[in-house]
Amino acid sequence: MLGRMRVVVQRVSRGEVRVEGQVVGQIGRGLLVLVGFAGMDTPEVGRGLAEKIVNLRLFDNEQGRMDRSILEAGGGVLVVSQFTLYGDCRKGRRPSYSQAASPESARPLYQAFVNSMQDFLRGSQVSLSEGRFQAMMEVESVNDGPVTLLLDSEKTF
Repeated sequence: MLGRMRVVVQRVSRGEVRVEGQVVGQIGRGLLVLVGFAGMDTPEVGRGLAEKIVNLRLFDNEQGRMDRSILEAGGGVLVVSQFTLYGDCRKGRRPSYSQAASPESARPLYQAFVNSMQDFLRGSQVSLSEGRFQAMMEVESVNDGPVTLLLDSEKTF
């Protein structure tokens, strides 16, 4: 599979995104999904990761064991674009973002990813919310657990 999309998934008790002081996306219990794209990513890579995310068993069952997906547990998914997932800090003190997709390339990939999430959540009791692409956002979340996973399409498939 070509592409190298990166995603940070956090199980949260709540999450909210504000742009210029206005709430543009929020969820209660669920998943905060921070997503970054590389130049060679494709919508198919995003679709594969979206399917993986909605089926990850990150929520507790009756025995307190992480054995339920967001589809089974219910709640919300908050998707936020974050090119800084491609910050390369190997040289100097200023991260390089040369591997990140340009905004013109990333915008349709982001929208395709959100559309894929909608497809996989359709018919469930899970709400989908999102930040605003290429906006300066304030992202607030309360990590539950904490449970945080890093998914890299190159290592996931």
